[in-house]
Amino acid sequence: MYELWKSIIIGIVEGLTEFLPVSSTGHMILVGHAIQFTGDKADTFEVVIQLGAILAIVVLYWRRFLVLFGLGDRGVASPSGQRLNLMHIFIGIVPALGTAYVLRDQIKKLFMPETVVIGLVIGGLFMIVAEKWSPRIRSEKLDDFTYKQAFFVGVAQILSLWPGFSRSGSTIAAGMLAGTSRAAAADFTFLMAVPIMCAASGYDLLKSYKNFSSDDFVFFAVGFVVSFLVALAAVATFIKLVGKLKLTYFSYYRFVLAIIVLVYMKVVGF
Repeated sequence: MYELWKSIIIGIVEGLTEFLPVSSTGHMILVGHAIQFTGDKADTFEVVIQLGAILAIVVLYWRRFLVLFGLGDRGVASPSGQRLNLMHIFIGIVPALGTAYVLRDQIKKLFMPETVVIGLVIGGLFMIVAEKWSPRIRSEKLDDFTYKQAFFVGVAQILSLWPGFSRSGSTIAAGMLAGTSRAAAADFTFLMAVPIMCAASGYDLLKSYKNFSSDDFVFFAVGFVVSFLVALAAVATFIKLVGKLKLTYFSYYRFVLAIIVLVYMKVVGF
């Protein structure tokens, strides 16, 4: 069985970065190579701890999910007369899920430090563009999202299939470019995360469940719990700060990380 400290480290990385616009997949690839945690077992482990991060979203947004399924109080209609519903979520997740299903093998081949660096830089530039050239806000709140905006965000989510680009970064930036507020785009991103990550993780588990054995239960369980707890804290904090923090701050972090990785690859190597 792998050392538990590796489980804790990867769990922290996943929980902390999954819903921040910095690319959790990219971070796990980089950290996994740095601590020599790669291979089929590592791939299965990453799927399991992603489910821990998904659980954090369900816990924080359970009231909203009840509303989406018609089990909660929808309250007063928004000024635009449009309220977020399951069709918005469906429109937002189909483009990326369809692309991922068709190009799954090709996408997996991109999971290496070199491609992560490219994704970090290009994704950071995309977020800067969104901050500097976004149009006037037409959808201030989550319930003001239109189907057209949801589709635009969904198409942009395809970019996140490149490791290092970031699902939340691409979708929040796309939402802003489509005329939504930063906060509304972030909320929509968090809601889309549950079905798209469940679908992706479920598919990967079916493909790789043979890599999981009873001997690894403690290792996997520790990573799952750590990922859940860290993601719970990260999402709750990000929700509060997203209206104040510009995406450019995360872009600068991505650029610095890309430089550090390049230097590390040159001096030490993965």
